[in-house]
Amino acid sequence: MKLFFISLGCDKNLVDSEQMLGLLERSGYVITDDENEADVIVVNTCCFIGDAKEESIQNILEMGQLRTEGKCRALIVTGCLAQRYRQEILEEIPEVDCILGTMSYDKIVQAIDTVLRGEKFALFDDIDRSVMSSQGRLLTTGGHYAYLKIAEGCDKHCTYCVIPSVRGRYRSFPMEELVHEAETLAEGGVKELILVAQETSLYGTDLYGKKSLHTLISRLAAIPGIVWIRVLYCYPEEIYDELIDTMAAEKKFCHYLDLPIQHASDEILRRMGRRTTRSDLVRIIEKLREKVPDIILRTTLITGFPGETQEQHEELMEFIDEMEFDRLGVFTYSQEEDTPAAAMEGQIPEEVKKQRQEELMELQQEIAFDLSERKVGQEMLVMVEGKVSGENAYVCRTYGDAPGVDGYLFLNTGEELMSGDFARVRVIGACEYDLIGELIE
Repeated sequence: MKLFFISLGCDKNLVDSEQMLGLLERSGYVITDDENEADVIVVNTCCFIGDAKEESIQNILEMGQLRTEGKCRALIVTGCLAQRYRQEILEEIPEVDCILGTMSYDKIVQAIDTVLRGEKFALFDDIDRSVMSSQGRLLTTGGHYAYLKIAEGCDKHCTYCVIPSVRGRYRSFPMEELVHEAETLAEGGVKELILVAQETSLYGTDLYGKKSLHTLISRLAAIPGIVWIRVLYCYPEEIYDELIDTMAAEKKFCHYLDLPIQHASDEILRRMGRRTTRSDLVRIIEKLREKVPDIILRTTLITGFPGETQEQHEELMEFIDEMEFDRLGVFTYSQEEDTPAAAMEGQIPEEVKKQRQEELMELQQEIAFDLSERKVGQEMLVMVEGKVSGENAYVCRTYGDAPGVDGYLFLNTGEELMSGDFARVRVIGACEYDLIGELIE
């Protein structure tokens, strides 16, 4: 039986997809990259913002056509969209044979077997259930880096966000299980662990009564074969001194943090349900840069939140200009039903949101180009991602580049390198968001 799998959304969802793929492969399914050859199609969906919902729905509809007109005998939909819009999918897309909720993906084999017997299937386990399989993930990242999901759910309840309603309360995975999974990944050739959760900085508070991310990182750093440990999605108000000290002291801990700040206006932050003020953000960023001088900071913003005035937009622009984030992404506010923000007065027209997004990204582009130029002459360690076709050049990542979201360093060399290799390079040029390097002999 051939299986075609579509994984949409964030890297946390990708971990769920890799666990499903591992279960399916061990059950005898052959993974194919041609949807027209598939007997079974699985779509793991996202619904975080409007664009993600549209992408998920479009993929389901396209695969639904193969279910009715092609070889496909079973179409399974899982993930956040399935959890949130189960009834609508059941009623409006009859081509779907099975819907699995976010905490039911470990039942994927049972679900497909049921469908292939000619029965419809739907399962929605308690969203506060913990699902973790430390064995048998089928990595889709090339094998030299892997995401390690350290917790599930979220307790923050930001006014614009649906995640708590589809992923449940915050719950950390036991440290021993995470270390065991990381050891298994390292034995399989993984050299970079990327720690992810809806919020990583709260890791351990529910299990151990205190923030324990720094302890987990120290345990992971002791694993032979692991060279880099990268941490994403640290809410700024939860950054704590032991974590910063561990970053400064532990050589394997990349000097890189993703801090989703979302805005810099105190009033907008309050309306968003965030736990920081502008002065808090300045204090946290200054502390990080003081203790870890070469730290790379990435952040995300939401522009066009209900009630955002032109003055508040300009306040955000001023803050970004002042802080000089190394990496920055901007989302336009998405009015998600059943969230407090959706019912707020002062909804911003789409064209205004887009204009403000463009202004923020143009400013960030100038900042990023300037920061890239400052790196010329520096020596650094890079991970090889692959070779440029037809050229003696390789695509690499520095410690400051998370895969899929940040830039690259292009290395010109006649030497033979393999994906996952590490090389020491000197930066000799900068081009927009990317760097150009030469091998240090």
